[in-house]
Amino acid sequence: MAEALKLTRQGRLKEAAALLQGSFRPAAPPQPGPMPKSGPMPKPRPAPRGRIFDVDPDGATRFPGMHARGPRPATPPLPAGARFLSGGFSGAAGERDFRLYIPANLPAGPVPLLVMLHGCTQSPEDFAAGTRMNALAEETPRLVLYPGQTQAANAQRCWNWFKPGDQARDRGEPALIAGMVRQVMGDHAVDAQRVHAAGLSAGGAAAAIMGEAYPDLFAAVGVHSGLACGAARDVPSAFAAMRGGSPVLAPGGKAVPTIVFHADRDTTVHPVNGDRVIARAGTEGLRASTTQGTVPGGHGFTRICHADPAGRVLLEQWLVHGGGHAWSGGDAAGSYTDPRGPDASAAMLRFFAQHSLEG
Repeated sequence: MAEALKLTRQGRLKEAAALLQGSFRPAAPPQPGPMPKSGPMPKPRPAPRGRIFDVDPDGATRFPGMHARGPRPATPPLPAGARFLSGGFSGAAGERDFRLYIPANLPAGPVPLLVMLHGCTQSPEDFAAGTRMNALAEETPRLVLYPGQTQAANAQRCWNWFKPGDQARDRGEPALIAGMVRQVMGDHAVDAQRVHAAGLSAGGAAAAIMGEAYPDLFAAVGVHSGLACGAARDVPSAFAAMRGGSPVLAPGGKAVPTIVFHADRDTTVHPVNGDRVIARAGTEGLRASTTQGTVPGGHGFTRICHADPAGRVLLEQWLVHGGGHAWSGGDAAGSYTDPRGPDASAAMLRFFAQHSLEG
């Protein structure tokens, strides 16, 4: 970071931004054995407008136009009847590919939609494997959308959470992600009242942005090891926020229910950022309650719930003791996961089940 700050002071912002993107790459959590990592990611061509491509039965088909340049994360066999589609969205702000999981036991009628935003260096397939959201979608039927960032947009495939043009409604990456959501809603039977978003690291910061920019689209968001909307406006403030030195943010606009996971040994994004996501969402008028526990054979945790006068939990914050910058309770089949829990995926789905746009 010191080198990047030096470049910034010299006016070499492009070089500083490249270093920033690299430093935001998730660090492996403190756990025995080597941390699984995905290999170099394929380079995509522009996504076809509005087209959906099915995968082979073994789930190995790549995005249209991609070529392999190294090992890809193993894709678990799909349950009979399930589909893991590949597609693309094109809009005024650009183009992005995505993956869409459709569970085998999808009931008739509208179902919830979960948007999962991967972290730096990850891919939709990698993120799906690490969070186990496809398997969980079989248990709690919903569609799962995985937008994919491109290397052209960010050298490390990070969502550009620190750029002003990617922090507002109907602009930049938020417009692309929202466009994907609306496209999927138009193509499939989605319950428009139950659309949720979650992400890790830069993806967590992007999820926070989506909740604030589109409170009419997202009923709740999950921010894992991320930062609050507005935490940075440029490269220097991004470094400050990641170190935990940015000023306290005032509450944003219309807040959406938010669940936060962050580990207290995160050396990539300071854990104070979890507090700031909650503060940005706004705790005024809410009653806080705290519980503590330990995962058998795993991490301890502190959980703080902020409930309204009717007892409905609107904000939920988990601090994982001893964990690093990785998806809590994730599967080692994906990169940047900490299998020692607590299970962030299950907790987020439970939280999302309690929240819809209609109340």
